[in-house]
Formats: sequence, structure tokens, C-alpha cells
Amino acid sequence: MSDHQEPPPPEGYRGWGEYCFKNPTDDQTCSQVPTFYMYPMSLAANATFAALFGLSLLGFIATYALTRRGTAFTVAFVSGVILEILGYAGRLMSWKNPWDENGFLMQICCLTIAPAFLAAGIYLCLRRIVYVFGPENSRIRPEMYTRVFIPCDVISLILQAVGGAMASVASHNGDPIETGDNIMIAGLVFQVVILLFFMAVSIDFAVRVYTRNKRLGSSMALDQSDLARKTRNSWLFKGLLGALALATICIFWRSVFRVAELSGGWQGELMGRQDLFIGFEGVMIVVACFALNVFHPSVCFREMMEGNGGFGKKKKNNLEGEMTVLDARGEKSGSSDGNLTA
Repeated sequence: MSDHQEPPPPEGYRGWGEYCFKNPTDDQTCSQVPTFYMYPMSLAANATFAALFGLSLLGFIATYALTRRGTAFTVAFVSGVILEILGYAGRLMSWKNPWDENGFLMQICCLTIAPAFLAAGIYLCLRRIVYVFGPENSRIRPEMYTRVFIPCDVISLILQAVGGAMASVASHNGDPIETGDNIMIAGLVFQVVILLFFMAVSIDFAVRVYTRNKRLGSSMALDQSDLARKTRNSWLFKGLLGALALATICIFWRSVFRVAELSGGWQGELMGRQDLFIGFEGVMIVVACFALNVFHPSVCFREMMEGNGGFGKKKKNNLEGEMTVLDARGEKSGSSDGNLTA
């Protein structure tokens, strides 16, 4: 149907979009009617992502049920993965009926904000990693990593959620969506900036650990408690460091892509590239989630997932006192399972 000679919709319908929403099987008529997407929705890709995130969710829940550690990390990742599942459920709704506004709004809102929860889970790990190597290697107190990055992540999440809600309401009412869309983009840009800052301080800490260790030797540069040394030497802990780095890069790459995608508007050029969406949105977040399913913090440095930092008011007297307590816990755990890093 051309824009200049479009016939009126059937009686009782306000437009052809409403007609096709209620009659999506009328291929002869609706094949020329614009949908919310600029491409045919892939059933295989979206069903695969929904299934993979479902498996990841079961993995995080099972790990918490078995370890009973890392509550905050688990809440963050479970929340993010649930939103991913809801987002791909919305895309599956759109595959069934691409004129269904609910499916479109559901996927764009849920998939936009979900990685903010995943980023929060990653931020929670850094302060604990600092204790494994020794707080003296950090420019700031370990607790400050959480107290800086988590509030910033919440601000990013609020901006994305509020912007998405405003854009959704405007779209439903037929009003301009630019205001809500711009707020959502601002939240994503802020998330990219925070991720960049997080990567910068993480690299700075790693460089300081390396240079101090090379200059002073491990006995002077690194914490020498039994638990810290055993944790550092564990292949599980080394795998966790790699998994956290990989997940951070994936979330950062995805966030940069979504900023570029949404900046062009809901009908922009990048919005019409399903291949880029699959590669830079779906694949990136699946990799981030499964990396931390395999190298879960509660498994890779189990004893370090208790205490040490956060929003608690109780101050630590010194690192030696902390590690003494943790060593006692580790010895008690080790007597029952023989493996401090299992």
C-alpha cells in the first residue's frame, strides 16, 4: 500500500495497524502494513536466547541454594536475567504478532535496563577481590568501590526505567516519544561512563598489584594470610577474574551499541539491523551471564563472599584481624570438605 493511495481501513478500525494487530493472519493485506520492526522477527534466535537465559537463571538460583553465599550478587544477577527472559518473551510475542505494541514495549524496556542489574553484581565483586590481594594495593578503601559504583548504577537504572516508561506511555497514546527516549539514552550513556570508570580503576588496581609485587616481592606486597594465599593460587579464583573481565567488556560493548542504536530513534538505521542486535545485544549478555555461571563468585572464593566491605557501618580494625577471622572460618570449612576454594 503506498502512502499516497492507501485505502481506508475496514469499518470499525482506526487504522491498518489496528486491523493487522487483530487480524495478523491476513497476510495478503498486512504484508504491506508497517510493523513496530523493520525486519521479520527471527523465531529461532529469540527462542534460543530465551532458553539460554532460562538456563542461566536456573544456574544462579541453584548455586545460591547450594552455597547460601553472595546474596546481593545473586539478587542482582537473578533480577537482570529475569528481565532478559521477559524481554525475549516480548520479542517472541512480536514474532507471533509484529503489530502488538505490548510485545514491542516489553522487549525494548526490559532488554534496555536488564544489564544495569548485571553490572551491579560485577561492581559488588571488586571490593572483595581487593581484600584477596591486600587493601594496601588500592588507592581507596575497598568499601568505597561499592559505595561509589552501586549508587551510580542505581541512577543509571532509574534514568533508563523512567525514560522507557515515558516513551512507552507516549507511544501508546500516539504522542511524541523523544523526551522519554532521550532520558533512556542519558541513562545508557551514564552507564557507559560508569563502566569505563570501573574498568579504569580495576586496571589501576591490577597494575599497582603487579608493580608492588615486582618491586617488593609477594611477601611484602600481598596479603599473606593462609586464606588469601590459597585463594590467589586457586585456578577457580583466576578463572573468576577472567570471567569478571569478560563480562564487564561484554556489558560495556553492548551498552555502547544500545546508545548508538537508540540515538537514531525507534525507526533509525541500527534499529533495522536484527543481525547487529543479535550479535551485540543477545550474544554479549549471554556470554556475560554464562561466564559468571561457570565461575561463580560464591564458588570461586567462597569464604571471601562473607563480610569485608559494603554498606555496613562496622569498620574493620585492620586487615590482619579480618583475615584471622576468615582463616578460622576457612579452617572450619576445610575440615568438612578439604577444599577452601570449592
